[in-house]
Amino acid sequence: MSSFTALSVNVNKVALVRNTRHLGIPSVTRAATLCLQAGAHGITVHPRPDERHIRASDVHELAELMKAWPGREYNIEGNPFHNLMPFVEAVRPQQVTFVPDSEGQFTSDHGWQFPQDAQRLRPVIAQAKALGARVSLFMDADPSAMAAAKAVGADRVELYTEPYAAAWGTDQQEAQLQRFAAAAQAALDVGLGVNAGHDLNRDNLGEFLRRVPGVQEVSIGHALVADALEIGYAATVQAYLACMPR
Repeated sequence: MSSFTALSVNVNKVALVRNTRHLGIPSVTRAATLCLQAGAHGITVHPRPDERHIRASDVHELAELMKAWPGREYNIEGNPFHNLMPFVEAVRPQQVTFVPDSEGQFTSDHGWQFPQDAQRLRPVIAQAKALGARVSLFMDADPSAMAAAKAVGADRVELYTEPYAAAWGTDQQEAQLQRFAAAAQAALDVGLGVNAGHDLNRDNLGEFLRRVPGVQEVSIGHALVADALEIGYAATVQAYLACMPR
């Protein structure tokens, strides 16, 4: 079990609602501020090429906002072979998470594959690290792939947790927990840090963190923003923090 897990709030869905009108509400920076005030340890954005939620201007405005929050982390995620690297160069986030999305993909649904992706990942990982960012690779919970992720230069992996979330409350839950625990341990064994994210929520988060070793950060967006619609940002962030080992 990790002694401390950080909560990074993904604000993409706030931007998605805003983009349905031309009024600038709800405000992405206001949402981020309220989450940080409530104790969130970081903010995550995933700017896709079509700007269907986070826009380029959001990336820059949030980077400016984060300067007022020393010790909190800005995580920018996306495909390094699409539109991600100019953002990394421009705003110098503390962490970048490389995700193998296609341009029009509905949501992230798989991790990088090794050895297939190794050669093209190595130079962009080196580029991001030279810009001062920690690099995390979005990965399926496959213990056998962790050494390869380390070998291309990654600092961390973000375990793609949708299979666990889908199994929550079913007879497959225990098998998925064992699978994720094994993947996390394999990552730790080769010197990688462990992040996690995708479909984690207030129901399934606590058990995941109790069973999966060494999780340093969870990135949560959809469920957290949905909860915030009902109980507000502050109460929601505090509820998620209450699920997490301190």
